[in-house]
Amino acid sequence: MRWSGLLGWLGAVFIVFGLLSLLLQLATGGLFITRDLPFIWGNFGIGLVLLIVAAVTNAEKIRERLSTGGAKRAGKYGSSAVLSTLLGIVVLSLLAFLTTRYHTRWDWTESGVHTLSDQSRSVVEGLEQDVQFTGFYTPINEPPVKALLDRFAFESERVKVEFVDPQANPARSRALGIEDEKLASGLLHVSLGDESTEIEEVTEENVTNALVKLTRQGTKRVYFLEGHGERAAFEDAASEPEGLSQAIDALRNENYEAERLLLAATGSVPEDADVVVIAGATRPLLEVEHKALRAYAESGGALLVMIDPRANTDIYPLLSEWGIELGDDVVVDRVQGLFGRPVSPFAAQYANHPITEGLREATLFHMARSVTLKPGSHTSLTPLVLTGDQSWGERNLDEFFKAGRAELGPEDLAGPVSLGVVGELPLAASERAEGDDDSASEEEEAGTRLIVYGDSDFATNSMLRQFRNRDLFLNSINWLLGDVEAIAIRPAATRASRLALNTEQFMRLRMLSLFVLPQLIAALGVFVWWWRRRDPVTTR
Repeated sequence: MRWSGLLGWLGAVFIVFGLLSLLLQLATGGLFITRDLPFIWGNFGIGLVLLIVAAVTNAEKIRERLSTGGAKRAGKYGSSAVLSTLLGIVVLSLLAFLTTRYHTRWDWTESGVHTLSDQSRSVVEGLEQDVQFTGFYTPINEPPVKALLDRFAFESERVKVEFVDPQANPARSRALGIEDEKLASGLLHVSLGDESTEIEEVTEENVTNALVKLTRQGTKRVYFLEGHGERAAFEDAASEPEGLSQAIDALRNENYEAERLLLAATGSVPEDADVVVIAGATRPLLEVEHKALRAYAESGGALLVMIDPRANTDIYPLLSEWGIELGDDVVVDRVQGLFGRPVSPFAAQYANHPITEGLREATLFHMARSVTLKPGSHTSLTPLVLTGDQSWGERNLDEFFKAGRAELGPEDLAGPVSLGVVGELPLAASERAEGDDDSASEEEEAGTRLIVYGDSDFATNSMLRQFRNRDLFLNSINWLLGDVEAIAIRPAATRASRLALNTEQFMRLRMLSLFVLPQLIAALGVFVWWWRRRDPVTTR
């Protein structure tokens, strides 16, 4: 038959794609085996039928060719080809075996979204006992969660991962005390020793926060001063663009407690205050509040002060006593400022300090003022964040605010301009004298940790997630609390767009792209090759 040769080659195509489908299922653990089995067996069945038909219709021609010398040469070369193929399969099998023993990961995305952040790696590497992740997901919803948890398991052998189909094994979730209603869209159960927690929305940030919650001992509290026009942190206004609700949420995600502090009512800083934050005060403090802040600082407290340009606050003398001066200026940068907004400078020069050690990208400020050191200030104080070389601190503020003009003049502060100062001041002599006479030296004393920024906008809702602002804010709090090991770069957000598909749409797209279209292309290629080989005149 004239079509028998074509039928044989098409049968081979069906057999090959059936084998490829089967191998793919074996490689993925049979995730879609129930859906792909009809396709696999259908290919095997059609392929075998076509091969049998081709062999029957060409039986005589096959016997003639096997009896010729050419057939013997073909057998010789064919045997060589078979052996080479088998050798290649053995080599590939050995390579596949080695990949199960030695693991390496590559992340080619711009922002490293498929690599754990420094913070996540630090938390995982610090695990002192095994942590068990139990995911309750259907097979179709399991892959993205598994891909994320595999990255955690890759970093530490203490991470154990298990997936349970809640529909096939409902007793497992009930044994852990998980309500059936929570399993509708899947749930991740995390246990460490006798403690456990649950995650509904599985992201790297949420998984890391769960590990921090389970491993961090004790609770540390951050108090936000109120009553002087500070940025709203708790009330309804906190959710506005100029509020601090996202900063508060970020602190709670780090397992810190955020509280409000009305010094005018309490008269003193609470004893459980680990850090006091003054975020954008615009009105003077009462005398009792000044005394309370001074007493807190001199007893070894930690302060984060963020003051905007021309803020009508009277905290300047206290900062001046500590050797820090807030400039009466506005930082302008026409070269490295946000496009079209020179008063929104980028700061990409950082001090060699734990807070900024891992920062490789810029932070963004808005309407900031300079923060500099006074001559003779304590040697532990150092500028933390600086703007570009072409920036300057504009001191002619009357002209700036009235006419909106700013030009670098001899009276201005030339760049790079320091926007923040960090340091640890020694305790007051009177405080040290109250201790034992044989107390340790000044270097061994717990001093006052202090950070001062000339801007509070960078921590507001409108800017906290811009560039590395969130890392700078949280790292500052980590350092003030003494949690140096928690200082890190948080998970990056992917910039890639996503196509939302339901289960049926995904399965159709998968089948079409992996099997149907490639198989049609292969079959069409075999037909074209067979047609040209059969009738070469038609190709001229």
